[in-house]
Amino acid sequence: MVTGPNRELADFTAQDPWRIFRIMAEFVDSFESLSNIGRAVTVFGSARTPVDSLWYNKARATSALLAQNKYAVITGGGGGIMEASNRGAAEAGGVSVGLNIQLPHEQKPNPFSNLPLHFRYFFIRKVCFVKYASGFILFPGGFGTLDEFFEAVTLIQTERITRFPVVCMGHEYWDGLIEWMQKRLRAEGLISPNDLDLICVTDDPAQAVEFVARITQGKPAQPVTV
Repeated sequence: MVTGPNRELADFTAQDPWRIFRIMAEFVDSFESLSNIGRAVTVFGSARTPVDSLWYNKARATSALLAQNKYAVITGGGGGIMEASNRGAAEAGGVSVGLNIQLPHEQKPNPFSNLPLHFRYFFIRKVCFVKYASGFILFPGGFGTLDEFFEAVTLIQTERITRFPVVCMGHEYWDGLIEWMQKRLRAEGLISPNDLDLICVTDDPAQAVEFVARITQGKPAQPVTV
């Protein structure tokens, strides 16, 4: 327990006004670190995906293709799909960004990000996922992956960010959700007819990267549904 003249200072550092300075510092550090990475694509997916799985290998191949096309790859910096994506980008000689955050379970930094950042606050990390991305590629994942998917399409729909491409890798995983949005949200007028145009569903890493490149180069959207 802190006593005497230092008690007031100790109490202040535990209060919200002091927290504002920590938040500001984390924004400044992350913005400074990421401001010069150039075009980038953020890749999401489950931290639980094993190394020998189909989707781990596809994430690794997709990120290698992104790096070869001069895109930096941004992930959450953990295991599974994040590790595979950082690994593919690094092995291809690209910029491999890992935005790591300490969680009670699962999240440990992977060794393949050549630009690792560590976050205290979830919301600052989420800002960086979007702010420095020209597109999203989402592999099968859990609540976090779905959260990022819906956040991206909401920000695009409300024109808070540029209409960038959103690629969903894996028909078996994503088709049910996309069909539900078509049959319920679009058919019932809850979203605009073209709100789903920038969503591509594919199983092919090459087509995913081609779709991202097409949109970021200003060409018309041609959603892929192979």
